[in-house]
Amino acid sequence: MPTAEVNGVSLFYDLAGPPDAPVIAFSNSLGCSLAMWDGVVPALAGRYRCLRYDMRGHGRSGSADVAITIDDLAADLAGLLDRLAIGSAHIVGLSLGGMTALAFAARYPERVKTVVTMASAAVLLPPDFWQKRAALVRTSGPEAVVDTILPRWFTAPFRAAAPEAVDRIRGMFLTVDRAGYARCCEAIAVMDLRDRLAQIAAPALVLVGAEDPVTPPALAEEVRSRIPGAELTVIADAAHLMAVERPDAVAGHLAAFIDRHEGRRADDDDDFQRGLAIRKAVLGGEYVERALVGAGPLAMAWQDFITRHAWNDVWGDPALPQKTRSLVTLAMMIALHREEEFRLHLRPALRNGVSAAELAALIRQAAAYAGIPAGNAAMRWARAELGDDFK
Repeated sequence: MPTAEVNGVSLFYDLAGPPDAPVIAFSNSLGCSLAMWDGVVPALAGRYRCLRYDMRGHGRSGSADVAITIDDLAADLAGLLDRLAIGSAHIVGLSLGGMTALAFAARYPERVKTVVTMASAAVLLPPDFWQKRAALVRTSGPEAVVDTILPRWFTAPFRAAAPEAVDRIRGMFLTVDRAGYARCCEAIAVMDLRDRLAQIAAPALVLVGAEDPVTPPALAEEVRSRIPGAELTVIADAAHLMAVERPDAVAGHLAAFIDRHEGRRADDDDDFQRGLAIRKAVLGGEYVERALVGAGPLAMAWQDFITRHAWNDVWGDPALPQKTRSLVTLAMMIALHREEEFRLHLRPALRNGVSAAELAALIRQAAAYAGIPAGNAAMRWARAELGDDFK
């Protein structure tokens, strides 16, 4: 088994993908192992070197019953990269892994190409909640809390449709080391990264499940607002453990974001695949697949054209964040009176961080320059498409 001795513990890790490719380092959630990324990594390992590891006290990594902070967990990741001779990487983490990613990006800026944090927060209050959970797991084991946690990790429809996936995570949770889990809870209790997020210089993406009760969108917005230039995307039909519940969406957003900042231009096929990943991340995988499946020979040539040029060349340009591109696209559709495209891009714009108030302000500004009738139409389209989400 591949392990590395780091800061007094043995860390189990897995490397997949081309040896000379840029590295993506994945940090797992509290109570999970690196296997939580099983649905995400295959979509990326064809063109990136994907490093997963079990956080101390989790999975097949060792544990040490000593007090730790979030900086210690970030130092574990830094030590693992050192042992593997990896100078810099794209840093990705979910929940506690996302907090580790944020601490790593603030503490080791020269080693971070991009940082993606999912279902995470800069601070999780109140501290005594985490202290009590740590004490409970120490005395009674992870089985004392697992059945109260899983309903908060997954939406009810997912739990009903994919009980085997939920059971797999339950089994993973039950293997966690009591002391290791407790020490990580105690690290969360004392964590407060709010004043350090401004130090993050790398491009940052914040992902959050629309139905996450553990780290809801408001906490994700706080993280985004404190990192210069950070982007926020809300993933529909997902709760906390989105890498398991929506691996397709997570992989699509990761590929689109990292590809943009890697400036990938390897070949024509790569341009199509990169554009396809961005297109799916923005518009949704099901919508794009329907468009591709329903295309005949002539229409497929058009699908190929827009995927390469509109999505790879334009939406894939990192000069503008996705939120800005959504606003620009909506403004042009108002001015040109393109109802179908305006409605198509409305919900993606909300997922890209555009608020209902910002959408209303955009429509007013477009009306000032493109005409009141154009603004009236846009208001009507927005109400028809968004309903109660646009009031």
